[in-house]
Amino acid sequence: MSEQQAPQSLPLSIEFFPPKTPEGVVKLRAVRQQLYALQPEFCSVTYGAGGSTQEGTFAAVKEILAEGLDAASHISCIGATQSTMRENLTTLKGMGVKRLVTLRGDLPSGYGAGGEFHYASDLVAFIRAETGDYFHLEVAAYPEVHPQARSPEADLQAFAAKVKAGADSAITQYFYNADAYFRFVEDADALGVTVPIVPGIMPITSSTQLMRFSDACGAEIPRWVRLRLQAYGDDTASIKAFGLDVVTALCEQLRAGGAPALHFYSMNQSAATLEISQRLGLI
Repeated sequence: MSEQQAPQSLPLSIEFFPPKTPEGVVKLRAVRQQLYALQPEFCSVTYGAGGSTQEGTFAAVKEILAEGLDAASHISCIGATQSTMRENLTTLKGMGVKRLVTLRGDLPSGYGAGGEFHYASDLVAFIRAETGDYFHLEVAAYPEVHPQARSPEADLQAFAAKVKAGADSAITQYFYNADAYFRFVEDADALGVTVPIVPGIMPITSSTQLMRFSDACGAEIPRWVRLRLQAYGDDTASIKAFGLDVVTALCEQLRAGGAPALHFYSMNQSAATLEISQRLGLI
């Protein structure tokens, strides 16, 4: 590869969520085929609170594997027992899954804490003890601090604990401020964390959806972005065009700064991820 081409190449991965309806399953199949043009390293499938979407998650993972792609199942431990986790790991191994996104996860509302795992680091340590190096383990990282963390320092220590327990790499919560990511990577490095920390990318296609998600997960929308989005009102074409510019520029900054890969939160849509990747010269 020539020096001119080299900066263009950047590995990608793509996240989906398990559809709730038969129509959604059919639609996601079509979306995946479109996104496979990007030659993702792997595709991941999310896991509902307390494992509530487990059947749909595993079904989608099975399909992705059958389509010839590497598939990562999300797996969360809050409310789970060691025996149910053991069963799940056996099932996933039997399906041919080699990569897991290991999370603490949320309990469905109305449930007490329960379960035999308290933190994602407990789950990582358990999977390593049970299966050795069989799985590539991804963990979550929060450049803008986990919403439930006591402090930024406590959040960094929790992240370092997950890596120490045996994580191979990390995927971040989405963000729109590249400085937050680079600072997080620097701070993690100072704690001796050397695994790849891959930025999670959320395309902007809907103003209301983005505000709702961001308020729930603690991701910050820069004031200038929020104000521009609000100014567009119901003008979806302008929101999408602006969103493409903002997220492409963010990805360019991340690539220039040495991010190891990009992980797209597709929201089971293909258009924005394809357009951003095209603008980055990745297709």
